[in-house]
Amino acid sequence: MQLTPVMFLIVCPLLFLAGLVDSIGGGGGLISLPAYLFAGLPVHMAIATNKLSSACGTSLATFRFIRKGLINFRLAVPSVAAAVLGSSLGAKLSLLVSEEPMKYILLAVLPVAAFFVLNRHLFRDDGRHTATVDRRTIIVCIISALIIGMYDGFYGPGTGTFLIISFTVFARMTVGSANAQAKVINLTSNITSLTVFLLNGQVLIPLGLAAAACNMAGNWIGSGLAISKGTRIVRPVILIVLLLLLCKILFNF
Repeated sequence: MQLTPVMFLIVCPLLFLAGLVDSIGGGGGLISLPAYLFAGLPVHMAIATNKLSSACGTSLATFRFIRKGLINFRLAVPSVAAAVLGSSLGAKLSLLVSEEPMKYILLAVLPVAAFFVLNRHLFRDDGRHTATVDRRTIIVCIISALIIGMYDGFYGPGTGTFLIISFTVFARMTVGSANAQAKVINLTSNITSLTVFLLNGQVLIPLGLAAAACNMAGNWIGSGLAISKGTRIVRPVILIVLLLLLCKILFNF
């Protein structure tokens, strides 16, 4: 596909904003994926190139969480393994199936996700960023990484948000620890699905790398805000992300 300067002018600023949003509450793909589509990329190529830029941005945010000691590796290791399996299957399905079924799945998932986000008792933030590890927490993290990782490989937008919701609701983690653990899983699913798309020649590497630089800048700023501001930043951003997702689905219909 022929690249033009206009494509870079459309994609790069929006990818900066996507990185900012994604590092705080997840869901940056709701901005970045439409950016590639607006620039004129075919759907599968847009999804694939988006994986390149988002993987770079998420890696930077994850690095900052690791440096702060917020990643629990006892949870991360099995979750990463599950995310590799789920995202590889999802990416392979994405190359075979149209995106139409995902619209109906999201229409079913969105009201449930919105209920969890709007329920203040479910989003607990007591100032801690560490996770309490028990059998329940490990099982929830593995299942979430597998299922949501498959969705990320197949399509992607909202992955970080859905992981945070799953961890806070079902694993009873605080928002801070859930956000940190979600970054590791999201990075894993991004890299795994990106590998599948690269092997199938669907990635526009020059555009993806330029967008990645902008996305990393947004992630760097946003991850700092998430660490310092906690739920005051994360919860409102998640609500905005879910509203964007609903608008996007309705627009597609």
